[in-house]
Order: sequence, then structure tokens, then C-alpha cells
Amino acid sequence: MEIVFYEKPGCVNNTRQKTLLAQAGHQVEARSLLDYPFSAATLRPFFAARPLAEWFNPSAPRLKNGEVQPHRLDEAAALQAMLADRLLIRRPLIEAQGRQVAGFDADIQRWLAATTADNLEQCPKADKPGCD
Repeated sequence: MEIVFYEKPGCVNNTRQKTLLAQAGHQVEARSLLDYPFSAATLRPFFAARPLAEWFNPSAPRLKNGEVQPHRLDEAAALQAMLADRLLIRRPLIEAQGRQVAGFDADIQRWLAATTADNLEQCPKADKPGCD
């Protein structure tokens, strides 16, 4: 399957996720989440029916320090915040088979037939500076 994979270049977890997808036989086209020209209309479908708080990257510095509080935002404000600071976006964003999803949880791994016992949603360096 061809997969468009929006990542933070250099992210250890995104690299592990891409490797797992390639090992499962997928063709992965990586794009920079930081540079891709998303708009609110093109970003919103990746979150589908997920609760708004789950749209955000829990490792984002502005989330961790409390500057951004997803529970206080409506949908439009959340999208604008993420477009202004791409580190806030839960990643990776994935497009495949006409579907758009955010994150790399167990359901997404099953859909892509790329499962692992490792938690590839949580950054292995989350407790170290520079992981965002």
C-alpha cells in the first residue's frame, strides 16, 4: 500500500514508525509536517471523530508547559493553534487508501498491518529535552 506519512523530520518515533511500515511492505512517502502547506480545511480530516484533546501532540513543549490547553479551545481555535505551531499536531499524519488519520495507535497499526509490542505513540525520549 502507498502511504503518505507526514512527520517531524528527525523524530526518533516517526523514524521507527516509517521503518515498521516499510517492513510490512508499504511504500512510504515521507513529507515534513512542519513545511507542508496545510490549511484548517486540509488538516481537520486527519482527526475525524477523535476528541479534540487527542488532536494534540502530548510531547509538544507548549502543551507540556500549559501554555496551550486543548480543553479550553474550540475546533477552529485548535486548528489555528496547530497551524501556527506545527509541533502541537499529533503525529504522524497518515494518508492511505483514501483515509486520513493522526497518530500511530494500535488501531492504526492493525489497519496498516504493521503492529509491534512497542508503544510507538509515546516518544522514547519524552523525559529528555528536545523531544517535541
